[in-house]
Amino acid sequence: MGAVAELEALIEQPFELLQEMERRSRAALAGKAGGDLQSEWVGIGFRIGQENFVADRNQVREVLMLPDATTRVPGTKRWVLGIANLRGHLLPLIDVKLLLGGGRTTLRRTTRVISVNHREIPAGLIVDEVLGFRRFTDSDFSETWPETAVRCDTFLKGAYRRGNDVWPIFGLREFVESSTFLQAAAD
Repeated sequence: MGAVAELEALIEQPFELLQEMERRSRAALAGKAGGDLQSEWVGIGFRIGQENFVADRNQVREVLMLPDATTRVPGTKRWVLGIANLRGHLLPLIDVKLLLGGGRTTLRRTTRVISVNHREIPAGLIVDEVLGFRRFTDSDFSETWPETAVRCDTFLKGAYRRGNDVWPIFGLREFVESSTFLQAAAD
């Protein structure tokens, strides 16, 4: 009965409940197979310009369509596209590609807003495309990554390699906490 009570305690925390259920399922499967499963890392794949990146799923609150209306904020740098009202919350919209020196993001049907999961710094990061969940095993991880066109090396934390594909891990929290990001006032 203790196992059921533990799950019931998580009823008000749906994400944690799902994580616990997944952990238990994997443990049961590993016991049944008689071996240990390789650890799996899940991230959200996205594209900036022509380059693919992946961010830890725990750093992403949600992925949104580009809002119909934004309000420009006077006195900010060009990469701050404005503020949007999304479900009653104001979210600053940041052109990631422009901030990183790769030119302005062309707004298309595939353009998305990644809402960063950060308590103190609300931010909607505009990227060229969100490519969905990407799953990797520990053996796919590499400490190195190829040089990127956008200047983001300080925010990369390794990469996952599968075949010829390389997915640099973009630290969204480190990005929004950086002095570059926090200096949004125009010079």
